[in-house]
Amino acid sequence: MAWLTATEALAALGVERQTLYANVSRGRIRAKPDPKDPRRSLYDSSDVKRLAGRRGGRRSAAAIAAETIGWGDPVLASSVSTVAHGRLIYRGRDAVELARSATLEEIARLLWQAGEVDFDAAPSPTQTRGAPDHPLRAALTMLAARAAADPPSAGRSRAALAAEAGELVGALAAALLGPVRGPAPLHRRVAGAWRAPCAEDVLRRALVLLADHELNASTFATRVAISTGAPLAAGLLAGLATLSGPLHGGATASIRALIAGAAHAGPAAAARDWLAQGRRLPAFGHPLYPNGDPRAAALLASFPARPLFIETRAAIETLTGEAPNVDFALAALADAFDLPASAPLTLFALARSVGWIAHALEQAASGALIRPRAKYVGPPILPREAGEGDRA
Repeated sequence: MAWLTATEALAALGVERQTLYANVSRGRIRAKPDPKDPRRSLYDSSDVKRLAGRRGGRRSAAAIAAETIGWGDPVLASSVSTVAHGRLIYRGRDAVELARSATLEEIARLLWQAGEVDFDAAPSPTQTRGAPDHPLRAALTMLAARAAADPPSAGRSRAALAAEAGELVGALAAALLGPVRGPAPLHRRVAGAWRAPCAEDVLRRALVLLADHELNASTFATRVAISTGAPLAAGLLAGLATLSGPLHGGATASIRALIAGAAHAGPAAAARDWLAQGRRLPAFGHPLYPNGDPRAAALLASFPARPLFIETRAAIETLTGEAPNVDFALAALADAFDLPASAPLTLFALARSVGWIAHALEQAASGALIRPRAKYVGPPILPREAGEGDRA
């Protein structure tokens, strides 16, 4: 993310300083303190560029639609969650505050607007005991089989879909962790599967903080699938496949590589080498949180990270002025409690499945098909000559 000084932003916008401040207060331009001078602010260049483009008059529908795809204006209505004033909100409630005591089951009740939620699932006869060697592969395989066999979401009541959803999350947990049984809340079963009872409360907090995050890429994929009437399992399959990408839920692999470099050359040198190769430092900064990701701050405050992570964080914050995001916090958590290398993605998938289902329920209730148009940039299309195509 690039940042502009007030002088640069004002020049691009062609407005008075008061107008710049008004756009910041209304959430149209993201701002953060200047790390070199906390008395001054820096302004997000993409927001400034977007607003500057509006000065020439009314934008076309195509221009508005193009802006919405990349961190732009809201693209569809939802009451599930939002990011506002640097906070993550679940149906009007602060996610960080909820994470102090809530379980993922309680968050599911809130986001699904359902009664009791049960994540127990009867193990499939084909499942073996013990955590799978490739949890993502096991989860994708399970969801693909369910997507091919489960009834469609279209034409079914919200209550029926919510009842199926709890069992589906339980099946996902079994695929990612190995068979998990008993009435214990999911965070306790995760801690047991990873033999990390001391991490139980931290895992609970992480699951709550990751449960939903507005209209991110995987959630949008889920909503597109459900908008066609596909089964809930197909929606989760679309979400999980999207989450697996290195720019989404798989981002912790990059921070592991950076930490390995820090262990060898030192945090500051590793960060400088990373930047010298033209790569953006992973797991720091977030377009929706110019003043820092509150999920990361809450999670990192709940356990003692190991010195290498603490030193790497300090070095990168000094070098870039960016705060760590939740990907860094998950990598630090996995390191601190000696969890499996797949733990960050597994936590992401388990938690976010609750959000995916909340959006699936909302999308199914709307009955609307999501079908955007493409802006064609291919070879020119010649007009048809008169009479062409009229012959029998």
